[in-house]
Amino acid sequence: MTKVKVRFAPSPTGPLHIGGARSALFNFLYARRYGGELVIRSEDTDVERSRREYEDEIIESLEWLGINWDEGLKVGGANGPYRQTERADMYQELVDDLVDRGLAYPCFCTEEELEEERKQLLEQGEIVRYRGRCRNLSEEERRARLAQGIKPAIRLQVPPGRVYVVEDLVRGNVVFESDTMGDFIIMKSDGLPTYNFAVVIDDHLMGITHVIRAEEHLSNTPRQLAVYEALGFTPPKFAHVSLILGKDRQKMSKRHGATSVIQYRQRGYLSEALVNFLALLGWAPEGEEEILTLDDMINSFSLDRVAKNPAVFDIDKLNYINQQYIKQKTISELKEALRPFIAESPYADRVQKLGEDKYGLLVEGIRDYLVCLADVKENLSIFFDDPDYTPEAVEVLRQEGVGQVLDACQERLPDSFTQFDEAKKFLKTLIKETGFRPKMVYMPLRAAFTGLTRGLELPYLMSVWGSDECRRRLELARQQLPG
Repeated sequence: MTKVKVRFAPSPTGPLHIGGARSALFNFLYARRYGGELVIRSEDTDVERSRREYEDEIIESLEWLGINWDEGLKVGGANGPYRQTERADMYQELVDDLVDRGLAYPCFCTEEELEEERKQLLEQGEIVRYRGRCRNLSEEERRARLAQGIKPAIRLQVPPGRVYVVEDLVRGNVVFESDTMGDFIIMKSDGLPTYNFAVVIDDHLMGITHVIRAEEHLSNTPRQLAVYEALGFTPPKFAHVSLILGKDRQKMSKRHGATSVIQYRQRGYLSEALVNFLALLGWAPEGEEEILTLDDMINSFSLDRVAKNPAVFDIDKLNYINQQYIKQKTISELKEALRPFIAESPYADRVQKLGEDKYGLLVEGIRDYLVCLADVKENLSIFFDDPDYTPEAVEVLRQEGVGQVLDACQERLPDSFTQFDEAKKFLKTLIKETGFRPKMVYMPLRAAFTGLTRGLELPYLMSVWGSDECRRRLELARQQLPG
């Protein structure tokens, strides 16, 4: 059996989007599942929009996701270069060969002529295609046009009456007729290859055995098969995975929220959680478990469990998965992961002054309330801002007997709290010694300390604040008592 070799070849015209990341992941999982190799290359022939900084960002995003590769950009290999703009000589050589063999020809049609042809076909109710205006020009006619300074594009001569069958590993056989395609351009007049030409050459020369890509590329495949046929190359196996739709069943776009990997990273999604979520967009592992390690995904990934139907991007599901991964982190790991987000908050200096032990207690206290790491910014105010009493909290504080609870707490507060367990023990002792029901202690103290009636566990808050801050907050709360 031929060793599996797959590729991911983004166009560096923007950051890595969710759809591209999913394609990269599926290729990575397939390669690792079957002991194969993954190639990363850059399809940068759109010179007006391609930017090296986008390429760098795509590479950084892949690395952050934990997708590593065996050949290509950054790591090198025997089949480089790995940017299409650096492979021009290879494309030109093969274009010249096709022209010499009469399988391709120069096209001198102007944009205006092509647009006129398009309008005529539409008016006649026919499929829009190039009907071969320049296919039968004589050598003299071609030389005359060249003498006029017209730079031709090169079109592949598509055989009429041919049926191209895409044997798709996800969708089964998909049939296309050559008569609907027309002769298509393989080399533009500026000397740059078109996508459908360059991708065939790159895949062949790099030994790609399987092309796993988004469904939107399926319509390109018959043209690529025509190029494979003309060049005498054996095509790889194809697998076209479903589109990703928003909850409104429309194609993913900015209106659905963040679309690039880097945006999710900036919001504090964990890379392993995003990978887990992306894997489930169109692929269904055996069993009911949805929280999967990378090894779990690699060991069970197969194309026969990739769905034909569109995948729906459910942000609530991503949030749930991310929250589960946050909960799995150790406090030490989470402390480090949160530091960049805390540094962006107005409380950065005050967190730093807490020291590592109290910082750890703070992190442990808020961990279950974090959906994303960036949520830490919203959860810091309760530790450092004075209470802003809600109407519900004021109502609690004005209940009969609350003043006695606050007095009893203040009288018994020890000189210091240094541990969660100490604060927890203090509250239990307070209930035991005063004889108050637990609800009569916990709810008024929460309202007094935080100005809220729900939220973080009191022992975490109290152990981070210490006794002096607890006393100060009790005094603030007294101002809310009746009279």
